[in-house]
Amino acid sequence: MESHMRTLDPSAFDYLKPTAGQVESMDHFRSAAKAYADVLDMLPDSPDKTYALRKLREIAMWANIAITRHPDGTPRA
Repeated sequence: MESHMRTLDPSAFDYLKPTAGQVESMDHFRSAAKAYADVLDMLPDSPDKTYALRKLREIAMWANIAITRHPDGTPRA
């Protein structure tokens, strides 16, 4: 059976120190996520609110990865 999955770059799970420009982009996205988290915090306490906030944290993490890496895991210049 032939696999159609791509193999990630060997460094895909290594720490990658972001460039100064990438840090600036990360700060922008982090600020936007924080602003939205403040809005979500107005929701009544519930499992759904907790889920929404956790997903927002996940989205922020993936945004950072998108800033620093290509889809195959190789570092962006």
